Amino acid sequence: MVALDTGSDLFWLPCQCDGCTPPPSSAASAPASFYIPSLSSTSQSVPCNSDFCGLRKECSTTSSCPYKMVYVSADTSSSGFLVEDVLYLSTEDTRPQFLKAQIMFGCGEVQTGSFLDAAAPNGLFGLGVDMISVPSILAQKGLTSNSFSMCFGRDGIGRISFGDQGSTDQEETPLDINQKHPTYAITITGIVVGNNIMDLEVSTIFDTGTSFTYLADPAYTYITDGFHNQVQANRHAADSRIPFEYCYDLSSSEARIQTPSISLRTAGGSLFPAIDPGQVISIQQHEYVYCLAIVKSTKLNIIGQNFMTGVRVVFDRERKILGWKKFNCKSRSTPENYSPQETKNPAGASQLRHVSSSPPVVWWHNNSLLLFMFVFLHCPIF
Repeated sequence: MVALDTGSDLFWLPCQCDGCTPPPSSAASAPASFYIPSLSSTSQSVPCNSDFCGLRKECSTTSSCPYKMVYVSADTSSSGFLVEDVLYLSTEDTRPQFLKAQIMFGCGEVQTGSFLDAAAPNGLFGLGVDMISVPSILAQKGLTSNSFSMCFGRDGIGRISFGDQGSTDQEETPLDINQKHPTYAITITGIVVGNNIMDLEVSTIFDTGTSFTYLADPAYTYITDGFHNQVQANRHAADSRIPFEYCYDLSSSEARIQTPSISLRTAGGSLFPAIDPGQVISIQQHEYVYCLAIVKSTKLNIIGQNFMTGVRVVFDRERKILGWKKFNCKSRSTPENYSPQETKNPAGASQLRHVSSSPPVVWWHNNSLLLFMFVFLHCPIF
């Protein structure tokens, strides 16, 4: 079980290490698993002279290429060495076929920070622009188109499809890929909250590795003020355990509150809908709040996973466009006209989070990773 992250490039797995995965109590739904190169007949180490080896200067003490990934969350990193092995992919046909893909990934010997708090139970699947990411490797080998899509369901179920270039009826906007620091960024030219529209121009990163959306002013203040002015509910008192400023009390019979729609107008004029930007949080037993899950940022604008819920998002690196369409993320082919089932009470509300009175909660950290996929390698995983 690995976290999916468009904000970083390297795919890595915990590998023959001690103390580098969450304790069993914090990852009960995903027991610790380790990749063990010596148990795989197809595992190969990546030599220091490989084009993929970015730390050649540190190869003097080892025959394998080392790696170190440092993430946005404080003191969060993964380090180890690079290996090659076989990744199995299944085609999306009525009669699926399995494809063997020789890929490169990190054998993670040391993990720190949020990775010890279940941010990525068995590793992280980097989906970034760099040539070492799995989508790049698959495209370089001619196994898929240089594109992939992800679909996030409100119930936590979703899909990732390598080679998916979307559909002719999807909405699109150009990707602004910075060559020095490649990310999946787009230009927002306006924000629509209910019937209110604000014109502005900001660059925004689409990052599935960030749970919630981060916005700097003026975008943050415009959305939050517009949202609050159109909500008919009691605002919850400020709570240091909650990173969101705009939260509202829920009654025992409510799963959510009536909220205005939020859309982002992108370069080219297409609207990206934030279908489910809220978060239900358990304050204490039988007490819940509904929060607009946007965190105020000092500089970066990041569209997190919560803004992508209920939408198939296409990262087309070949055409350099971001595409999207409302979609039933449980299905391979069911398009937009669907209604995610609403929960009947706050305790069963989707994306429910519990706020503890013990030390600061960690689920909202800047690089908290929520979407997971199963990865099958041509070797035993223990």
